[in-house]
Amino acid sequence: MVVIGPTVWPPRGVFTVALLGVVAGVQLSDLGLQAISLSAIQRSFGVSDTMLGALQGLAGILVGSALAIPVARFADRYSRKKVLLCLIGASIAMMLLSALAPSFPLFFIGRSAASITEFAMVPLVYSLIPDLAPERHRVLANLCFAALMAVGTSGGFYFAGDLLAIAAAVVPAGMEPWRGAFLILSVSSLPLLVLAGQSTDTPRYGRVLHSLNNDTLGYFLRQRWQTVALFVGAAGCLAFAVQALNQLIALAMERQFAAAPGAIGRMMGLIVFTSTLGCLPIAWWLDRTLAARLGQAARPLIMGCCVALALVFFPWMTTADSADQAFLIVLITFFATSTANALVPTILQDLIPTQIRARGFAVWSFVVSIFGAGGPLLAGTLSEWIFEDRLLNALLASAEPALAVSCCCAVLSFAAESRRSRNTISSKCPQ
Repeated sequence: MVVIGPTVWPPRGVFTVALLGVVAGVQLSDLGLQAISLSAIQRSFGVSDTMLGALQGLAGILVGSALAIPVARFADRYSRKKVLLCLIGASIAMMLLSALAPSFPLFFIGRSAASITEFAMVPLVYSLIPDLAPERHRVLANLCFAALMAVGTSGGFYFAGDLLAIAAAVVPAGMEPWRGAFLILSVSSLPLLVLAGQSTDTPRYGRVLHSLNNDTLGYFLRQRWQTVALFVGAAGCLAFAVQALNQLIALAMERQFAAAPGAIGRMMGLIVFTSTLGCLPIAWWLDRTLAARLGQAARPLIMGCCVALALVFFPWMTTADSADQAFLIVLITFFATSTANALVPTILQDLIPTQIRARGFAVWSFVVSIFGAGGPLLAGTLSEWIFEDRLLNALLASAEPALAVSCCCAVLSFAAESRRSRNTISSKCPQ
């Protein structure tokens, strides 16, 4: 096994990471817009809560991440820059098609197609970062990319009301505002495609498998199946809970407190912005502090503690007397889960060999999206069939068991990594 990598982080490499973070943020902002527009979408197409859950989970996450795997396989073998340019262009086109869909099945297909490009891009960028930034800057580069995505995601919530109002004023007569908002978002992404052409296409560095004849995911999974299983349990169940909350909490708040979608969008935008950005320096500091004592075992420990915090606080949502109290609980929950998720890309970069890195990230994106798609789908189904449209109760029933399982897997992963580190140290000590 050989470890090589870049020795400096050149200005063009910094530009590439920053630009791709902005592009990914703009692409993901349509998820916030869609979440705030769910009531309008439901009225337009006359669909049930179950179908909304399927839209938020299956179309928005699962389909896109599944078809991202062959794209990542292609990127592992050819120019990642060219693949990224194609994905950005396709994302713009698919957002446009989604805005013009005349029926819910076509809208569902359009959103699925858009999610393919969005979810294929993120694994490619994370596979590219270790080849752009030297080891001492890699965590910082990962967190900066995540921060820019977070800005875009939170902006989709925060500015959704303004974007809907602008769309109502400027789009052609007869077009619903939510459609016009998607149309504006797609057109505004065009300059980013031009700028992306100035990014760098760096050579591949990093850890190589012992045998080049075994550069397959199957060989890798057989070698590290226990570590991978615990990681999937911790991060996958966390994604199940987080996606249920991210995709449906705005609609749940609207129903619970009879608040206007625009007002909810602004508050959710601030919450998503504060939690996803605010958690990054906290995660960086915790990693730097605990890794000095615990090594790689520090990261599952951080995940477990943060998930436990969310597990304790989120049930208070059902007892909140006002929307302000509920928003505070949502902020604490989102901050805890965002911190738990912050170091996941770094863990995967450490784990996955370089020649299958893009595929590894894409497969992980698909696996975690299975969990993520199940969260909104189960919550929507429970709301319709069990809780009589009390969506907040359905979210609690869906998220709490998943958070508990995630916490347990993170603790087990911490224990296993600690044992492995002790065994490695013991084997190096002279007898």
